[in-house]
This record gives sequence, C-alpha cells and structure tokens, in this order.
Amino acid sequence: MRKIMIGAALAALACAAVAQEKYTVALDGTFAPHAMPKLGGGVEGFNVDLANLIGERLGVEMDIVATQFSGILPGLQAGTYDFVVAPTTITQERAENLLFSEGYLNTDFQFLIPADAEDVTDLKQLAGKTVAVNKGSAYDSWARGLAEEIGWTVESYGTNTDAVQAVIAGRADANVAGNTVSAWAAKKNSAVKLSYLHETGLVWGMPFRQDDAATRDKVEAVIECLKIDGTIAGLSEKWFGVTPAAGSAAVTPQPGFGQPGFPGYEDGGHKPSC
Repeated sequence: MRKIMIGAALAALACAAVAQEKYTVALDGTFAPHAMPKLGGGVEGFNVDLANLIGERLGVEMDIVATQFSGILPGLQAGTYDFVVAPTTITQERAENLLFSEGYLNTDFQFLIPADAEDVTDLKQLAGKTVAVNKGSAYDSWARGLAEEIGWTVESYGTNTDAVQAVIAGRADANVAGNTVSAWAAKKNSAVKLSYLHETGLVWGMPFRQDDAATRDKVEAVIECLKIDGTIAGLSEKWFGVTPAAGSAAVTPQPGFGQPGFPGYEDGGHKPSC
C-alpha cells in the first residue's frame, strides 16, 4: 500500500511538472501592431513576439489565445489563462484585483500630422484646427475635454484607421491615439508623421492572478533581462519604428517585483540581473 501511495505521489508530481511546461496566455488579436491576423493564419505583432520570447527564455511552450479584450481579464480570474500578454494599462483599480509585472512600455497619447506639416511642439499650435479621433476612445474624451481650452474641433470616426485617413485626405489636421498605434500608422504610411507626445505617466504591464506571485516573479525576471539586453528596444524598432527613450519603461528594469507605487508591488531586495 505504501508503495502504491508513493507511486501515486510521484505521478502527481510528474503531472505537475508537465503542466508547468506550457502557459496559456491571452491577447487581443485585433490590436495592431501589438497583435493582428497574419496571412498564413495565427497572429503576429509586438506582444506576440514578446510572449514567445518569454516562453523561449523560460523553456516553456506558450499557447497564445487571441480573443476579445473584454473577456481577457475575467478569463484570467476564472483560471482560463495563466497570465495576460495583451497590453494592459496598470491602474490603481486593476492593481487592487490583479498582480502586475513591472511596466514594459509607456502608454502615452501621440499626434499624427501630415508629413509636410510643421511639427507640433505645443498643443496651442492646434488652435482652430480639426483633430480626428476614434469615437468613444480615451483619446476622444481627452480631446473633447480640452476643446474649449485649446480651441480645436474634434471629429470622431468609427475606427482609428478612418481617423488617420481623414488626416491623409485633408479632412483633419491631426489625429491623436496611443503612441504605439500612432507610430505603427506613421511607419506604414509616409503621408503622415509622428508629432506631439502627451505623456500620461502610465505603463503597460502583464496581469496575473493575485494568488500567483510565483509566476509573476518568474515572468518579470525575464522581462527585466529583455530590457537589459536590448531585446524589447529591438521589438519597438521592429514594430513601431521607434527607438525607446532613455529612462522609458522599455529599457528601464525596476527593483522588486511589480510596478512601484501600485498594490501588489514587492520590494524584497530583488535587483534586476541576468
């Protein structure tokens, strides 16, 4: 009987080891250039590459599930996913319910303007101009909130692609969207260029369940090394056409685990090293 019990225990340990050889992770497969459909099937993009690199460094298989963002965080809480690789802004509210890795990219607002237009270094330069935005987005509400102060007119479009097209066609003087999305648009279309950057002070991190600090810490250690060796900077140049600034989240590893200043952050004397 004792041998049977020992055998069962060893079998259980073996199954646990096998289970840890794969992580099921989720992202929004329609959020270019972070994740988007590719011609041969599947998805590609910055966060797809990042997820696969994390898997390679950990020596595990990454089962990347592309789904709607609205269901990703509930799916994580329900145990459907081990963690989330979709760009997720770290906020106080989210950090009270989830564990986050440290930030790996800044999430700011950035303007696109015609390629031959004068660069915008002050928002007041857009007084009397038309700014195109994606209807219902954070950029829409932000721009409308400043309309009276700046003196611009805000026009909303069904997609950000349509808002960018409005600039190209001359129906709008500028488009404002997320910095990485704007960089992707400028990289793909020479008729527009990047201009004024509004810094939010926020970053994107990877969410984990609150009871899974072990996985969070393991993945974060890899993220830190990808910052230190320049891999994340290389992904930024590949997908966004932008070299991360010194001190930005893409190249600056943080001490401890988690994002400093938010719930779930643990100092513990941990220092990034590879």
